[in-house]
Amino acid sequence: MSDVPVKLRAEILAQRAYKQGKPAPANSFKLSSNEVHFPPLDSVRGAAKDFSAMNRYPDASAGLVRETLAEHYGVGVDNVIVGAGSVSLLYQAVQAAASVGDEVIYPWRSFEAYPGMVTLTGAKSVEVPLRRDGTTDLDAVADAITERARLIIVCTPNNPTGPAVGQREFEQFLEKVPEDLLVIADEAYIEFVTDPNALNATRILADHPNLVIARTFSKAYGLAGLRVGYMLGHPSVMQAFATTAIPFLISAQAQAAALAVMGEPEAIRARVNEITARRDEVRRALLDQGWPVPESQANFIWLPCGEQVEGVDAILREGGIIARAFPGDGIRVSIAEEESVTPLLAACWRAIERYPYLRAEESPAE
Repeated sequence: MSDVPVKLRAEILAQRAYKQGKPAPANSFKLSSNEVHFPPLDSVRGAAKDFSAMNRYPDASAGLVRETLAEHYGVGVDNVIVGAGSVSLLYQAVQAAASVGDEVIYPWRSFEAYPGMVTLTGAKSVEVPLRRDGTTDLDAVADAITERARLIIVCTPNNPTGPAVGQREFEQFLEKVPEDLLVIADEAYIEFVTDPNALNATRILADHPNLVIARTFSKAYGLAGLRVGYMLGHPSVMQAFATTAIPFLISAQAQAAALAVMGEPEAIRARVNEITARRDEVRRALLDQGWPVPESQANFIWLPCGEQVEGVDAILREGGIIARAFPGDGIRVSIAEEESVTPLLAACWRAIERYPYLRAEESPAE
């Protein structure tokens, strides 16, 4: 007998709620949530500190933020919507596109929130497996399209594995997708991309009315605690997504902070450059240890652990590293302050020594 005292949807009760990264105990490094470790810029602190108008509703459309984004990307204001992080906008998009009996397609493993947002609509998730190296198989995604498909979501760089889809690869994929089938490029980590051949979906947005881009201020821009994200797309599609939004979800302080941080491109680029350089340094060291780490274009790296996730995670924790474990698959480790690198690499070395068959050259063939 169920412990729930009222009648609720069975599929919702069966769904696991999204869980954020675990807090770090003293003397540990919290590398589980893909946050940037830098403190807010002074200009952002100053813009967000005015709480004198907290008795007034914020601008529900985030008009100034939309105008600034539209100018930055060279599109119309109607091509932009702003939400409480890109995840909030993804929820809006799925609700606008899919319903009972429909299908939403996405590579898997990917962003943990995707299954829940699909279940909420009554639609079915079609999870297309990643390749063994953690990359996205867009040919397989295209092959998964049926007449019931209403939406495809492609996270690039992919969270949690790190690789990005190629620009030409994505363009060829779009040629296979029906013109009336919505495709969302979830580019939450686009600022960390250093591969010139990786996808930047803004380059082709004007050519594909069925393409929508999701981006956020939570990662590179350091506003994870204030929740501001945005989408770019065809005006009629953006209007449809706007109808599913919870009103007044973006606070005035969050909007002010977003405007301020957009005025600091050089400072943000310097921070991103530090993180990406450290990311590549950590990956090279892990490859030297034998870890088959995919080439990450995000602000994290992926440790493929298979069935040894719990054991490896325990070793990391003993070494003061709080990472994000995905049972049965692997562990995602955010790249943060320089001081975290030595204990991270030391813990990873102990783990690969404890489980030597996780090494690339020693992994058993399927």
